[in-house]
Amino acid sequence: MIENSVICAISTPQGNGAIAVIRLSGNEALALCNKVFRLPNKNKKLTDQLANTIHFGTIVDNDKIIDEVVVSLFKGPHSYTGEDVVEISCHGSEYIQQQILQLFIKNGARIAKPGEFTMRAFLNGKMDLSQAEAVADLIASSSAVSHKVAVQQMRGGFSSEIANLRDRLLNFISLLELELDFSEEDVEFADRKQLNDLLNNIQNLIQKLLKSFDLGNVIKNGVPVAIVGHTNVGKSTLLNRILNEEKAIVSDIAGTTRDVIEDVINIEGVAFRFIDTAGIRETTDVIESIGVERTYDRIAKASIVLLLIDATEGQDEMIKAIRTVKDKIGDGNKKLIVVLNKIDKASTELDIQNLLNKQDIIMKISAKTGENIDRLVNELLSFVNLSALNQNEVIVTNARHYEALEKASVALQRAIDGLNSGITGDFLAQDIRETLHYLGEITGEITTDEVLGNIFKNFCIGK
Repeated sequence: MIENSVICAISTPQGNGAIAVIRLSGNEALALCNKVFRLPNKNKKLTDQLANTIHFGTIVDNDKIIDEVVVSLFKGPHSYTGEDVVEISCHGSEYIQQQILQLFIKNGARIAKPGEFTMRAFLNGKMDLSQAEAVADLIASSSAVSHKVAVQQMRGGFSSEIANLRDRLLNFISLLELELDFSEEDVEFADRKQLNDLLNNIQNLIQKLLKSFDLGNVIKNGVPVAIVGHTNVGKSTLLNRILNEEKAIVSDIAGTTRDVIEDVINIEGVAFRFIDTAGIRETTDVIESIGVERTYDRIAKASIVLLLIDATEGQDEMIKAIRTVKDKIGDGNKKLIVVLNKIDKASTELDIQNLLNKQDIIMKISAKTGENIDRLVNELLSFVNLSALNQNEVIVTNARHYEALEKASVALQRAIDGLNSGITGDFLAQDIRETLHYLGEITGEITTDEVLGNIFKNFCIGK
């Protein structure tokens, strides 16, 4: 798949700005750039300059000056892609960017495909596939936590864990393969007890990685929090209080919020996606009915459900709201926080604990005055167990990695079961080979053009 053509792309966001960066990569990138770049000393050439140096000069089209630029040189294999790489920092006019880009194309370069720079880095052995995917996660990171995980994976934290698992399995499978060469002599080179201990240890590690995906998914995509309840209980007021802005319309008129309002807030490095929903009630209004259905849909998709109850309501209304929401939640692992709002106006204590499970939380707040909002925020943060991240444990954030680990776990369990039942070495080796195959898919030691295409098509052009 490796080709020698020079690729080019604008690597900075579209639009006008102070500066823009245009990147080229390929074995002839320096020679191509040399055709259109002039150093102040006209006797010097760009191709004669040292690697990892920066040069001021002009980009010219024949005798026409397009811009004064700064050019950075990186010579392969010590570059991002493993090839010669040139980065041109020009003025941020869209016209200038396009003029320079077209000039490179006219001189033999072509526009890079999405993620092609990083794909070349992978194909040239500068990083494995999981590290390449972490580059995209790093670009998309929107919180301190997602940034930390992406950096850890880009620097090989996850890769080294997978490589360690594969190395330990490869040692034993080589002994099993050796046994097949001496099958007529009925010898065993692989100690079955040691192999059993190894397979079980690796299975435990894979299960730990699989379990980390729940946290990884939250870190990568944010925690979806649905704010639900009857009409006029203060859902929009609570959303505005948490976001510290007037995001949702607040009114005394019941049913003001008829659609779903979403916003993301970063709390101590964790992204929370708050969803203000339409009030739950029976209604003949067609539009409001659609909003109520969307509320039920968001309850199903949320990780945390904030059930807001008006503390001044009657006990019957509260019981009805709790039963309605708990029926929609079902027996899943969602966190339910029953929030008694308007405690600044409530005159009686409420006893609703008997309607809840042990893990459900009850909190008393005033969305209007802000009373106990900080306690509610801390309760939300407790949902995200960051101890694993703080201890630099490996966390799976990629659905492709999760799927490969699941398949590896199934194959490994077959090997464990087969070992315990005394199957022959050839069948045992087959299951271990399958485990190695799926682990290899994660880092790209085993891959296909189709898999690479699906991964890199989601990258931005220029990376």
